[in-house]
Amino acid sequence: MTTKDDFREAGNPMFNDNKLKLGVFGTNCSNACAITLAESTFEPTFEHNVKIARQLEEAGWECMVPIARWRGFGGPSNFNGVNMDTFTWAAALSAVTSKLQFFSTTHIPTLNPIVATKMATTIDHISKGRYGLNLVTGWFTPEMEMFGVPMMEHDTRYEYATEWMEIVERLWKENGVTFEGEFLRVKDAFSEPKPYNKQTNRPVMICAGASGKGMHFTAKFCDFNFGFMQDMEAGTAWVKKVKDLARTEYGRELGTFTSCPVVVRETEKEAKDYYDYYVNQKGDWEACENICEVLQVQSQNHSPEMYQKFKERFIAGWGGFPIVGTPEQVADKLVTLSGTGVDGALLTMVDYNKELPFFNERVMPLLKQAGLRS
Repeated sequence: MTTKDDFREAGNPMFNDNKLKLGVFGTNCSNACAITLAESTFEPTFEHNVKIARQLEEAGWECMVPIARWRGFGGPSNFNGVNMDTFTWAAALSAVTSKLQFFSTTHIPTLNPIVATKMATTIDHISKGRYGLNLVTGWFTPEMEMFGVPMMEHDTRYEYATEWMEIVERLWKENGVTFEGEFLRVKDAFSEPKPYNKQTNRPVMICAGASGKGMHFTAKFCDFNFGFMQDMEAGTAWVKKVKDLARTEYGRELGTFTSCPVVVRETEKEAKDYYDYYVNQKGDWEACENICEVLQVQSQNHSPEMYQKFKERFIAGWGGFPIVGTPEQVADKLVTLSGTGVDGALLTMVDYNKELPFFNERVMPLLKQAGLRS
């Protein structure tokens, strides 16, 4: 069984000594994670992504995680409508960097496990072991229907994903794999080369499974559970729950990652004003409503205040916990976040080109002073 120590010994950045790992989320998609019509110089081009990756490497961040998207969500912004494939994205960025970890997010029902094994291992070699998979079972019905794949019932998706992972894991270790499952069948399957690091036998795996089935799938197969925090108290409870589950049910150590939209400015007023501008004044509420409909989060199930807050969080950054303020305030809030026991955070910004350099210059030194970063 591959352990945290195996990845650490292999030098994987996701298992370094930094108390709070940091990454960015969704830079392969238009608007990244902000469902807004606010002005931005950021575009989901390879050139912009290389620039971001090199800034992250220079400042010591750990990873970049893309969003697997095949169509937009409509509205005036057609949120995420322009998007780069996550496998070719990770391969290209791995080739022009040397320290950063890249993930490919994949909707499992859209990809044959033999093909996935080969692509993942190829990128693992290009990156020299700085690679991982973010596993998604598929939730956006119009996307699944594009592939001619019927949307499976929730728990069935994880049963399908379990068979998929069993095939992939075997192919990373052996050849001549034959598998007869309820959903998937392969005969005498081969995949060479094997993963880059011999002591880990596979790339790093993350999954955002939040249901009972989803958490068990993550605890069994993955290294990190990705979750959204409503507040610090709920975040602490989630971290404890998933770590305990992995330990008691599967004898494994499971890490945790969350997501936070970040607005950092010289003054608190500037930061709060900008947050209000891009979320409340310029938010694409129509696209957000479309997402809520797909997720079956309807206004009748919540009070008007709760439903409004839910949508604001989605517009701010896909439902992540917002961190807004001066460099000192943002650093303090990340210290508080780390206090939940979470291992890392994917930070999202409206305009990475303009906001990331300021974060690196002003917030990162404070995180080092606070002992979160070495």
